[in-house]
Amino acid sequence: MFQRDYIMRMIEQLGQVAGAVLGLKKEWRHAEALQAIEELLEKQFRLNSRLLRSLSDEDLVAMLSRSGNPDHAQLQVLAVLLREEADLLLELGQESAAFVLRIKSLHLFMRLSLMGAERIAADPDEEAERQLEALASYELPPDTKRLAARWMEQRGSYALAEDLMFELEEDGELEPGENEAFYRRLLLQDDERLAAGGVTRLELLTVLKEDRIG
Repeated sequence: MFQRDYIMRMIEQLGQVAGAVLGLKKEWRHAEALQAIEELLEKQFRLNSRLLRSLSDEDLVAMLSRSGNPDHAQLQVLAVLLREEADLLLELGQESAAFVLRIKSLHLFMRLSLMGAERIAADPDEEAERQLEALASYELPPDTKRLAARWMEQRGSYALAEDLMFELEEDGELEPGENEAFYRRLLLQDDERLAAGGVTRLELLTVLKEDRIG
C-alpha cells in the first residue's frame, strides 16, 4: 500500500508539472516552464540541472536505487523530466544543452527497458524509440551506440544492433572479442527469430569467418 501511494504521488506531481509545462510552452513562457521542471527535480530528487549534467546515467541509476534495486518509478519520472527539459532547450535554440539531456533521458529509458521495468510514468521502449528518432540527425556517442545495440538486441532488432556494432568497430570502440560475442549470442536464437530481426544464420556464420571477427 505504501509503495503504491508513493508511486501515485510521484505520478500526480509529474502530471501537474507536465500540464503546467505544456501550458507555458503554448504561451512561449519557456523560462517559467524550465523553472517548473527545476523545482520538481529539486523537490523529488534533490537535483538541479548543473548536478544532472555532471552525473552519468549509471550514476543516476545507482543514486536512485534502494539496497541495490533501482527505483523504476523515480527513474522513469526523471527520464521524462529530462526529455521535457531537452525539448524546451531545443525550442530556445540551446541545441548542445538539449542534446546532453536528451542523451541522458534516452540512456535511462533504455536501461529501464533492459531491466524489464513496466510502464509507470512512461513506456521505456516507446520513449527510447522517440528519443532515438529525435537524435536521428546527430552522431551518437560510442557509449550511446553500445547501449542502444544492447537494447536493440534484447528487443530482437538484430539487424539494427548489428549496424551499431559495425559502427563501433569502424570507430575502434570495441573491446577484443566483443563483436564475436555479439554474433555468437545471436546464433543462440532460432531461425524464425533471427529472420524477424532482419538477419539469417548463414549471414552470421559468414561474418564469424571473416577477418573482422577475431
